[in-house]
Amino acid sequence: MDKMLVDGFGDVTITNDGATILEEMEVQHPAAKMMVEVAKTQDDEVGDGTTTSVVVAGELLKRAEDLLDQDLHPTVIVDGYRIASAKALEILDDIAIKVDPTDKAMLKRIATVSLASKLLAEYEQIAELAVNAVLQVAEKTEEGGYRIDIDDIKMEKKPGESLLDTVLIKGIVLDKEVVHPGMPKRIADAKIALVDSPLEVEKTEFDAKINIENPEQMKSFLDEEEKMLKDMVEKVAAAGANVLLCEKGIDDVAQHYLAKKGILAVRRVKQSDIEKLVKATGAKIVSNLDDLKPSDLGKAAVVEERKIGDDKMTFVEGAKNPKAVTILVRGGSERLVDEAERSIHDALCVVRDVVRDPRIVGGGGAPEAEIAKQLRAFAQKQEGKEQLAVLAFANGLEAVPVALAENAGLDPIDIMVQLRAALGLYADGLVGESLQQHGFDLGCTPEPSFRVLNERARGDELRDVLVAPPPLIATWNQGDESLNAPSLDRAVRHAIQIRAPR
Repeated sequence: MDKMLVDGFGDVTITNDGATILEEMEVQHPAAKMMVEVAKTQDDEVGDGTTTSVVVAGELLKRAEDLLDQDLHPTVIVDGYRIASAKALEILDDIAIKVDPTDKAMLKRIATVSLASKLLAEYEQIAELAVNAVLQVAEKTEEGGYRIDIDDIKMEKKPGESLLDTVLIKGIVLDKEVVHPGMPKRIADAKIALVDSPLEVEKTEFDAKINIENPEQMKSFLDEEEKMLKDMVEKVAAAGANVLLCEKGIDDVAQHYLAKKGILAVRRVKQSDIEKLVKATGAKIVSNLDDLKPSDLGKAAVVEERKIGDDKMTFVEGAKNPKAVTILVRGGSERLVDEAERSIHDALCVVRDVVRDPRIVGGGGAPEAEIAKQLRAFAQKQEGKEQLAVLAFANGLEAVPVALAENAGLDPIDIMVQLRAALGLYADGLVGESLQQHGFDLGCTPEPSFRVLNERARGDELRDVLVAPPPLIATWNQGDESLNAPSLDRAVRHAIQIRAPR
């Protein structure tokens, strides 16, 4: 279900992305701020699973509160949680299934699961688009794995048309138009020069005055300025370039001469776009036109100015093996496009995670339930009060399938009973490929094991800080009644009172 968020300036955001919702909220409480940091870290590291990380972290704190009420010391709780966390990661490694990182069918299913709860759930082609984009920018490493920088996939938003018109461009789309009306609007077999210095007459760094006493001196001055700009254009043409993409400005006189040479030019291109163009076309960035050589030029099948909506954009596409691509996101309104961009970003991230670490687990809360089951058996072997914390950790993980059942309109008690019964059929647990041997089809709801692992890690780190805070946090005014929020806050205050130095 989407949420409508209105900030202090009246700007409206409509989304169901957990990280976006928490980022837009004006949070003051120190414990709640840590929750926001958990979501941000999960979003930065994994790209998806932000809501699950906050749910797990909150449930672990809630269980910790119950243990605090039983007079268990915070240090004992944290130690038990650490033991349970380490064991949970071992179990997760065991139940993960290895997959082929280039299997497009499996990657598409994983992307579809990520999009299932979002705006683009009904658009299967978006999942395929995300898979193609990630595989296009993936680079093989010496160790046999893949290196993927998600920043190599540019997201260009443009309201208009429908979500079905969202396309993958194997190249770069610049939200810029050709600088001069006399220039060609389309160049086939483009040879591209990337320049990060201006095609303008250099100005002095200090105030300078020129005394002109007659018209001849004025003409001489203007002619010399024109000659300098013409020489710059000649250097570009001499290198064989028919497309010039400049990070800085291009003088009007230089534009005129570029148009006469039949060179398509775009100015004030963003530095991030210039860097992507290097990967997409193979060009080298040149700072001094004197150093421009034919070997510095990039290549593309076509460079063309097209009208998208009410704006003109420049498309650079058709390179031999571009390692930077663009997803042009379309939609009926600006808010729709913004939410579509967030959804596609999540899909890109989960596909990247599987390509980098090709292991998956079942979705729908199944891995959490299996980990909880094995942790309960593991807890019986623990001596001391840490056993209670391990059991609390196991129970806390089941908050994920319970939340999913509630959101689906099902009875969570019935669902949990059925889930535990199904998992209980296999006393040794479902490990790796044995899932498929027992007839389980993970293809319907697969999730990256890397994502689940990070969700557990984020919750564990927050737990360590809030359940057993350092003495410095004891400076919190314990008598401040404005902080008397129920549930989560009480656990934190209780922990602080226990740890506060006397």
